[in-house]
Amino acid sequence: MPIRAVVYTSEAAADIAASRLGQTGGRLCGIVDDAARFNRDAGVTGVLLFDGARFVQYMEGPDDGLQVAYSRVLGASSHSGLIELQRGRVGQRRLPFWPMRWLPVEPTELRRVASADWTGFVQREGTAAPTTTATGMELLRALVEPYTASPSTESP
Repeated sequence: MPIRAVVYTSEAAADIAASRLGQTGGRLCGIVDDAARFNRDAGVTGVLLFDGARFVQYMEGPDDGLQVAYSRVLGASSHSGLIELQRGRVGQRRLPFWPMRWLPVEPTELRRVASADWTGFVQREGTAAPTTTATGMELLRALVEPYTASPSTESP
């Protein structure tokens, strides 16, 4: 079964953006917990990066499950100004760790991920040469890797 993915950026709703970055309670955790339950049944995995004002979300899974999960994202009131950065086939899961989890990131990190090259979800093997610009997938993996040692699906 082919695995497809989508990555987007958006602005957090005012009530989410007003909460402090890294706060474990509140509306964001409820939204992510609900998404994780839904995604588990749909076979979708992913991560939501949050800098206190903006999101970057990467989701992957079988086409039918991803379509339904992404349609929920498109209709959500938790964000606005959604910009799809890339959508397509990835061949194999890149982030199989959680049905969904949110991670706090610095605004500069989120901007870097959002503005990176997402074409084809390219991820080079090994370390990129110093003159090579990291792809969106490589930047995302670098932010996620410190959290993968823990199998928890709980938010930070």
